[in-house]
Amino acid sequence: MPNADQPRIIRFDFFEVDLRAGELRKSGVKVKLQEQPFRILVTLLQHPGDVVTREELHRELWPADTFVDFEHGLNAAVKRLRDALGESAEKPIYVETLARRGYRFMAPIEKPATPSLVHRLTLFARARWAFRWRYMLGTGIAVAILALLATLNWARSEHWIWTHGKEIESLAVLPLENLSRDPEQEYFSDGMTNALITQLSKAGTLRVTSRTSSVRYKGTNKSLPQIARELNVGGVIEGSVLRLGNRVRITIELIEARTDEHLWAESYERDLGDVLRLQSEVAQAVVRQIGIHLTPAQQERLRSAPSVDPQAYEAYLRGMVLRPVATEASIKQAQAYFEEAVRRDPGFALAYVGLGDCYLDLGTYRWLAPQDAYEHGSEAIHKALQLDQGLAEAHSSLGVINWNYTWDWQTAEKEIRYAMDLNPNYVEGHLQLVWFLAWSGRRDEALAQVQKWSRLEPAYPLTPLDESAVYYHSREYKSLIESGRKSVATNPNAWVAHYLLAVGYEGSGQPVLAVPEYQRAVDLSQGDSDAIAGLAHAYAALGKRAEAEKIVGNLQSALKGGTSHLT
Repeated sequence: MPNADQPRIIRFDFFEVDLRAGELRKSGVKVKLQEQPFRILVTLLQHPGDVVTREELHRELWPADTFVDFEHGLNAAVKRLRDALGESAEKPIYVETLARRGYRFMAPIEKPATPSLVHRLTLFARARWAFRWRYMLGTGIAVAILALLATLNWARSEHWIWTHGKEIESLAVLPLENLSRDPEQEYFSDGMTNALITQLSKAGTLRVTSRTSSVRYKGTNKSLPQIARELNVGGVIEGSVLRLGNRVRITIELIEARTDEHLWAESYERDLGDVLRLQSEVAQAVVRQIGIHLTPAQQERLRSAPSVDPQAYEAYLRGMVLRPVATEASIKQAQAYFEEAVRRDPGFALAYVGLGDCYLDLGTYRWLAPQDAYEHGSEAIHKALQLDQGLAEAHSSLGVINWNYTWDWQTAEKEIRYAMDLNPNYVEGHLQLVWFLAWSGRRDEALAQVQKWSRLEPAYPLTPLDESAVYYHSREYKSLIESGRKSVATNPNAWVAHYLLAVGYEGSGQPVLAVPEYQRAVDLSQGDSDAIAGLAHAYAALGKRAEAEKIVGNLQSALKGGTSHLT
């Protein structure tokens, strides 16, 4: 609110600042500007031509006891101000930067003029109209006009809810910025991004793109509307994370993607032990802002958030970042972090899921004997479900166990589909369902699931290895060769890629090309039984019976010895 000595309106160039309304207008049209950039502008306008130091702006914008990265916050606010004014730091028109000192407003400001005769006559005319209006209030005309205005206000309100709520049925969470500027803390901001995505994914019909899609925009210069178009989403969430010791501060901003309009922003600060509750609270706030309807069960899942040991959570985040790298070393290192997490906090259900998935990964890639992988993985997944029956991740992994290890295929499909009911945005669950349907010979259902996947992940199509798995299970050998070649090119050290390509060659009547791919799969997997059996079959197809029998004999000896591969 301006004081008695200040004008209500400050004008410069094509702009005017309304101090009472808190608005910036350009040629009479309101310009979107958040509170902090607006306050910076007002402070600079109150000292035209003078240097306003960064410390003065700090005191103006943030109280002394506020937990915030001041340097980043000020830089971000000034950037937003420049965007609103249509200038850049390199070519300033209005706001000059003085390195390491502060800022100066450099454009001329219009001085308030003495009211002209025309202006005084205008005020007189307005006063006469006000008198006539008061007279009309005594008649039935005013009642009708007020009713009309009330209707218009209601319509405007309904329009706002419709455009800012129900239209946003899909969200992308961009990688949260690491305000610590410490590269060693990057895992923490990445992990918090993934955790927020997981929480929002529980929100009913809301479509949330996976971290795999959103991480592609880390550090990008693309505009939010462009990112939204590429991801096919109606809203974007961006923000930052700052961790100081065992305190965490997360700042979130919700933006209507089509218009780049700021809808809502909030900051939250908690102890690290309450970080799961913090993520739940943020997700609930976002859901409220966009007007998504939740069933009571969905509301409960979104609210449920236990406390967690800070060091256990830190270990969990490190494991979550490492596991998707999908090398033997990364998975084993992730496994060690998850083991540390459950050791520090035996009630941390998500950490047990991560541990179980690591065992299943190691078994799938044959970096661990499948039986050992199943035994330890199953134990961890069941422990997670004992702690929390509502974990979609755990039910999906239980489906994999029933499919690949216990061969209870009916239960496998039931568990995977139940995981999708709990979290329709769970990426790994969608992939498991695609593979299972293709393996079951239900080609049309598998392709329909692929289409659903494509809508869910427009920026993350199936990888060549994923495609190969689908074609392998559906016995489409020509397509398997095409995707298999791409998969081998992108995953040269993955034995599964070579094995699937070999199956494609042999299935299409080209055993001579299949043999070297089978052999490579045997070498990389250190003697996986499937790869060995495939190699023997390819030799037999070439008429090399002796070589095939020798390979089969060695495999049988290995199996009798209690292993599933040759060493």
